Amino acid sequence: MLSVSDLSCVRGEKTLFSGVNFDLTAGQWLQLEGANGSGKTSLLRIVSGFTPPAHGQVTWRGQPLAQAPDAFHAELLYLGHALALKEELTAIENLQADAAIAGRGFAHTQAVSALQRLGLRGRTRLPVRVLSQGQKRRVALARLFLQNAPLWVLDEPFVALDVQAQALVADAISAHVQGGGMALFTSHQAMDLRGRGSSYRLDA
Repeated sequence: MLSVSDLSCVRGEKTLFSGVNFDLTAGQWLQLEGANGSGKTSLLRIVSGFTPPAHGQVTWRGQPLAQAPDAFHAELLYLGHALALKEELTAIENLQADAAIAGRGFAHTQAVSALQRLGLRGRTRLPVRVLSQGQKRRVALARLFLQNAPLWVLDEPFVALDVQAQALVADAISAHVQGGGMALFTSHQAMDLRGRGSSYRLDA
């Protein structure tokens, strides 16, 4: 279980949020809502262990993140605004590199299938640098179909996608939680997700 207790975040002299509390359990998704500037991305980065909170604590399986960050990150799939793609590598090579770092393997045909499902047929072997920003985002999102990390933390996973691709991502999240995984994400769009879910609103 992921547990967030009395979290606060301060940037400069401004408090983005304070007193944030929620739990995320196996088989559940949680959507973070809030106006621009309310701190949604900052909260995701704190929950993922990339940024320390001003106050409060995040625990994973009952243990504070700071005590075992490597073990936590081995069970995390984080997709943020920065897509973490190497421009000189192809889409396939990027996915293979990600899997190697995470210690998770998959068949080459699985990667090709994931990319094609997201509308990248014929572009799987092109260097990422020649792809459009929207296509690069689809490469990053292909990780959802290939990595079985129990916790997914996703920052605006539906943005800049057409209706068909949005539905594919929604299906991936739904299947993940219905299989016992957890998903924490932000989105300005109302998506039809299956499984047990709820929302948490940050006020700016």
